Amino acid sequence: MFETNNTSIICIDIQEKLINMLENGEIIKNNSIKIMQAAKILNMDTIITEQYPKGLGSTINEILSVKNFTKIEKTTFSAYQTDEFKNEFKKLKNKNILIFGIETHICVLQTVIDLLNENYNVYIIEDCSSSRNQNNHKTALALAKQKGAYVITLEIALFNLLKSSKHQNFKEIQSLIK
Repeated sequence: MFETNNTSIICIDIQEKLINMLENGEIIKNNSIKIMQAAKILNMDTIITEQYPKGLGSTINEILSVKNFTKIEKTTFSAYQTDEFKNEFKKLKNKNILIFGIETHICVLQTVIDLLNENYNVYIIEDCSSSRNQNNHKTALALAKQKGAYVITLEIALFNLLKSSKHQNFKEIQSLIK
């Protein structure tokens, strides 16, 4: 599937106002923090996007405190339609993408479809993504799968990146989910 040396992480719009609109906001917040902490521990290429932060607020502080990412502001729903994102993203040169964020049916889905159209292998971390309406979330995941994306969970992502309990960061990553 994917490994730390051939995979980038994209965090889509985990922002103050958006997270507070979600029914499962606390779960999404906590899981998003865990994948971002894992990205730092595993020294993985990571991009964070913010949709119109002037109106929707900044990325939540717990993610900003991780400090191992490139942050890009956008107004397009697909991050890939923002020139700054596309330029930064292409520098990473990884074919596998772990992506998560808010809202699944808008910014996450449109970014996923653009990445699939560019022949990337895209893995949506389902339990780090959400929409205000869970039907929209589920429908977006189904559509993404039809288009060729893979839908996984936080733990699937973490343990796939580690590959073994002998990985040098196993205990550190394991502590994130205990």
